Amino acid sequence: MDWASEEMMSFNDHLYDGRYCYRIPDDYPLASAAPLLCAGITVYSPMMRHKMNQPGKSLGVIGLGGLGHMAVKFGKAFGLHVTVFSTSMSKKEEALNLLKANKFVLSSDPEQMQAAGKSLDFIIDTASGDHPFDPYMSLLKTYGVLVLVGFPSEVKFYPASLNIGMKTVSGSVTGGTRETQEMINFCAAHKVYPEIEVIPIQYVNEALERVIKRDVKYRFVIDIENTMK
Repeated sequence: MDWASEEMMSFNDHLYDGRYCYRIPDDYPLASAAPLLCAGITVYSPMMRHKMNQPGKSLGVIGLGGLGHMAVKFGKAFGLHVTVFSTSMSKKEEALNLLKANKFVLSSDPEQMQAAGKSLDFIIDTASGDHPFDPYMSLLKTYGVLVLVGFPSEVKFYPASLNIGMKTVSGSVTGGTRETQEMINFCAAHKVYPEIEVIPIQYVNEALERVIKRDVKYRFVIDIENTMK
């Protein structure tokens, strides 16, 4: 029986309901595992649901934050051609050199957006700020899929953006226990690690201020074990 699916599991003589536990492989750092349970599964779940794990297909990732950088990492691990879309040129070096995306497009540049027209099989939209959707729909091929995992205040697009090319818009928030364990195992097998900054609990107020200023690459992880010593 799979470790994560056992009804009851024992740790240090205590019993836990296996439906709500995950096994972190011994060779996978616990600090790196923490963001997988939030940002990781948020993008992994819709990527699997919409079959974005087909090598050779093309993926666009809108926004390069905690969710976006995981979408890029999964896309590369799946063998996709990954393009990052951002309104900030400062993200270009991170996208191409740190995360190894195949291409970077400045989404505020109409010429770059036009050049990318009908080039994508899938798009993961992680941007929570308000932004237009029609320009991105035009980047999808026929039967293309855009999945929204961010939280803009509104979503508007012309019906033709969907109808022409028979495209799909979907939404997602998280995934189930079995799928989360599958993702953890995948990350361990393919050496997929979130970009993190480990901090002590005493630094949490400064960390929150940096989050507001968008000064984090790309997730803070609080070191509870050493903090409690």
